Amino acid sequence: MREAAFVKQNKDKWLKFERVLSNNIYINPDELSDLYIEITDHLSYANTFYSNSNTERYLNQLASQAHQKIYKTKKESKNRIISFFKSEFPIMFYQHLRELLIAFLVFALFVIVGAYSAANEGDFVRSFLGDSYVNMTLQNIEKGDPMAVYKEQGEFNMFLGITLNNIKVALMAFAYGLLLGLGSLYIMLQNGIMLGSFQYFFYEQGLLWESARTIWIHGTIEISVIIIAGCGGLVLGNGMLFPGTYTRLESFKRGVKNGLKILISTIPFFIIAGFLEGFVTRHTEMPDWLAIFIISSSLALIVFYYVIYPIKLHRRKHLKDTLEKQLNTLKQV
Repeated sequence: MREAAFVKQNKDKWLKFERVLSNNIYINPDELSDLYIEITDHLSYANTFYSNSNTERYLNQLASQAHQKIYKTKKESKNRIISFFKSEFPIMFYQHLRELLIAFLVFALFVIVGAYSAANEGDFVRSFLGDSYVNMTLQNIEKGDPMAVYKEQGEFNMFLGITLNNIKVALMAFAYGLLLGLGSLYIMLQNGIMLGSFQYFFYEQGLLWESARTIWIHGTIEISVIIIAGCGGLVLGNGMLFPGTYTRLESFKRGVKNGLKILISTIPFFIIAGFLEGFVTRHTEMPDWLAIFIISSSLALIVFYYVIYPIKLHRRKHLKDTLEKQLNTLKQV
């Protein structure tokens, strides 16, 4: 290929990469990695066919600048956690909203199954929740404090124990994705049936509202992020089942990486849920409006961060890419 044709064919990618490096513009890490690989491939090609040319010198300078920016220890690494939650994760997560919807629908279906089973099989709740828990709850109801289970431990010990347990459940929901995603769906099934039978049990005792206003103070975030962890497991499983244009090994690696990012994103929310359960849920005397405010705020936070915000960032990025293409087209005219 003649040098002029080579330059014309690839200059848009080079200019885009140069703008990213010089202006610290954020793009998807996978896209940045692909661009960097292409630049180094083009440099290798230029070294072979256009030795000592301006094209070779330009690409060599661009690749060197990129290498320094990517691999040197730099101050922005201190903000790595912030950039992960602010931009890197939400942009990536947009690609997996379908898996999130599947995890949610499976969970919701088995909540209904759990409630239906509890309504039609007398011993179902005991077989699923255990005799000791049911008997303890019935005793608390007789004493006039049905939610006393949330007051038995000290605040900090309960916060720590619940947080660690929730993270353990999330790890299982993700790791079981190795069973081609079916393991993650099983965790959704198990937790959905437990929730459905649990809530029906309180409904049967005439305490549905009191139990819901108390339990969902922490449960809104807790249940939501278990579903999100299950989504991470489905992403892992899909990487094994549906490689697309990648090799199966490369697709599996991408599934593991993206699934882990989803899992990591849930950790702060599990800490919030654990704090609410340890320090707030126990205050059953709080007015209804306050409980409703906490539940509504928790739901809004989850929906915004995992659904609305990724969509907004994706649209913004798509608009920016479209404008860049239009500008490049105008420059060529």
